[in-house]
Amino acid sequence: MSTINPIIESSWYEALKGEFESSYFADLKNFLLLERKQNTVFPPGNLIFNAFNLTPLPAVKVVILGQDPYHGPGQAHGLCFSVPHGVDAPPSLKNIFKELKSDLGLDPPNHGNLEKWAKDGVLLINATLTVRAAQAGSHQGKGWEKFTDAAIRAVSDNRAGIVFILWGNYAIAKEGLIDQSKHFVLKAPHPSPLAASRGFFGCKHFSKTNELLLNAGLMPVNWDLS
Repeated sequence: MSTINPIIESSWYEALKGEFESSYFADLKNFLLLERKQNTVFPPGNLIFNAFNLTPLPAVKVVILGQDPYHGPGQAHGLCFSVPHGVDAPPSLKNIFKELKSDLGLDPPNHGNLEKWAKDGVLLINATLTVRAAQAGSHQGKGWEKFTDAAIRAVSDNRAGIVFILWGNYAIAKEGLIDQSKHFVLKAPHPSPLAASRGFFGCKHFSKTNELLLNAGLMPVNWDLS
């Protein structure tokens, strides 16, 4: 198993096979192999596709899109906004929990691990799937965006009634990839401390998502992380 081609869940492999076989992905793989020789890269290689492995394409009900992984030690584990058990919740995630409390009355959990959401059909992907330690955005423009755009299009093309949650201008810019004649798009400012007070707080995206899913005949998400 190579550093950048861990096993990806079979439904996603079928949907994205052309990306894995493309010249840009070969270039991306070579970039990462060299990068790992010279720098620390997050997340570990076996967790790069964690979001896809925890949420197979037929199981997706909701898509939440982040920008790139956390760049601190031990934080990134392949799910946007999420951190492993035992790692303090970063500020954006704390604000997500505040909105969850305001919207649904759910108390913040004593951890920041969102794997439960992923296993309940919430695809938690970053636009860029790797990052150099301590350097936010350092792997942008290397090819990951093409790959994750293809993943968003795969959801849009192959599914119906999916709720796409776009927080912040970077995520909102992906709106054009989504067929809104058969999917739902919810937009709000980013949950970061710099932007949350400008409309993230009070967006009620968790309750709105479940209402849309129920109306589409799908099971709602259990947002309770306790």
